[in-house]
Amino acid sequence: MADDRAYMFPTSVKEVEVLGWDYIDIILFSGDAFIDHPSFGTAVIARWLQKWGYRVAVVPQPNWRDDLRDFRKLGTPRLYFGLNAGAMDSMVNHYTASKRLRHDDAYTPDGKAGARPDYAVTVYTQILKKLFPEVPVVIGGIEASLRRLTHYDYWKDCLLPSVLVSSGADYLCYGMGERPMLELTKGIEKGWSQHRMHQIPQIAFFVKGTAPETCSGTLVLHSFEECCKDKRAFAENFHWIETHANMMHPDTILEPVGEGYVQINPPYPPATTEEMDSFWDLPFTKLPHPRYKGKRIPAYDMIKFSVNTHRGCFGGCNFCTIAAHQGKFIQSRSEKSILKEVSALNNLPDFAGNISDVGAPTANMYGMHGKNLELCDKCRRRSCLFPKRCPNLECDHTRLMELYRRIDSTKGIRHSYIGSGIRYDLFLTEDGFVDPSSRPYLETLVLNHTSGRLKVAPEHTEDHVLQKMAKPSFRLFERLRKEFDGVNRRAGTHVGLVPYFISSHPGCTMKDMERLASHPALKGIWMDQVQDFTPTPMTTSSVMFYTGLDPRDMTPVFTERDPEKKQRQKSFFFKNSAKKSGKPLQGSKQKPNIAAGIKKRK
Repeated sequence: MADDRAYMFPTSVKEVEVLGWDYIDIILFSGDAFIDHPSFGTAVIARWLQKWGYRVAVVPQPNWRDDLRDFRKLGTPRLYFGLNAGAMDSMVNHYTASKRLRHDDAYTPDGKAGARPDYAVTVYTQILKKLFPEVPVVIGGIEASLRRLTHYDYWKDCLLPSVLVSSGADYLCYGMGERPMLELTKGIEKGWSQHRMHQIPQIAFFVKGTAPETCSGTLVLHSFEECCKDKRAFAENFHWIETHANMMHPDTILEPVGEGYVQINPPYPPATTEEMDSFWDLPFTKLPHPRYKGKRIPAYDMIKFSVNTHRGCFGGCNFCTIAAHQGKFIQSRSEKSILKEVSALNNLPDFAGNISDVGAPTANMYGMHGKNLELCDKCRRRSCLFPKRCPNLECDHTRLMELYRRIDSTKGIRHSYIGSGIRYDLFLTEDGFVDPSSRPYLETLVLNHTSGRLKVAPEHTEDHVLQKMAKPSFRLFERLRKEFDGVNRRAGTHVGLVPYFISSHPGCTMKDMERLASHPALKGIWMDQVQDFTPTPMTTSSVMFYTGLDPRDMTPVFTERDPEKKQRQKSFFFKNSAKKSGKPLQGSKQKPNIAAGIKKRK
């Protein structure tokens, strides 16, 4: 077994030589700059495999335009190549909702654009397969995970097959990859048979031949070719994919394509607290690679003093990919593990005692689960909060508030803030608070853990649009504002409230945006946080956008597909908001959420 010294992973031949290595087990390629922080998947997998004795090297942002020297420079790995597009889908990273090319990239030194190709997973894989045809290639990360089956691609405006087919990769690891990647690595090292390799949970692969008939434990979808001919078939496929993605014990999924089929094995069970702690109890330096000395990486600035508390989200928003990637069931770290990481922040350069975020995909889901876990074991609901909160959900915030208290009591900590999104429907109803912990949680959130402005995401004001988003009624936001203003009034504070909205989501018309912009409950709030809906792979909302059908019940849905009218919906919002506030009109540049793929707003 390798020792636990926190060496920085080599990215060049010279760095390999400094370590005295005469071979490399695994070479990881990534579309992002390499940052040795647990918020970045490449670092997590590298450190995890290092723990188990494997020598791992990393090639960040390889040049695919020249003579491909970056792909050749470290030679042939003993076991396999692993690769990802980075913390975001490369197309979301590159283009705005209006399909205009972005001029910056938060995951690249100095924010420069152009350091990764479009469809990076496919481009990287095809290059490696051409240069090293006998070496296995394992793909993973957000882009591969959410393109693991037939999906709608907004930028080409058509359906694409599984990325396994387009790239030619040998294996795809979807979701959070510590356990499947370790098992894959062991299997490749020991020369397991193909049959045994194909039993590994949470991986996908392409098989030549005819898909077996549907049997117990197996779900056979419509083929890629059928989906291309019939939008209803695609919508039906997604209905079953989403249903199984939110089950504790899903079936194996088979999707015919071309002369074979893609097989998606069921995932590992949700990680235990002990397993979660082991994923973080690794010698992360929490720093960018030394090769970037003197350069700024914007995404790192956002998360370098943050702490992740858990994985997963049971909110089930139709436009969000969290459940498809991290799962619906909350997997929490222990307080001891979190406090250990908090204390270690004092060792980082420039740390002044302020934690930018104690959170996760949804910050206030830490430690939450069903009251009766046997019911969760059989549950097929996609959301524990929509259309109404599940009566079996335990959403007491006492444990979370105690965690905040212990963090703030840690030596060297001055302030801890919540930068991740929160779900206010976990502590509020239209009539008041959910339980005795709810009011104290809102008060401590606003007064102790909000840095100037509390950001929340009602997303829209109109109920029929919110129904297509799987979000609660706007009346709940009205209740939040009432309670929020009360907290400020009683404490004599002036914390701001910033609501996020989405324009041109399926079901949303120009009239709906007019009603949103003029809604009386938003009076006095300076709103500049609206995002034009971008259809991304593997979301219900994207399926609605492409098919014009709601995959949940196959009813027709209005979708605004005209780019000019989509932009007008968004512009209308700002125009009316400026009139209401009396402030000059400010445009909102559509930029990717810097923490996308690390954390998603809820």
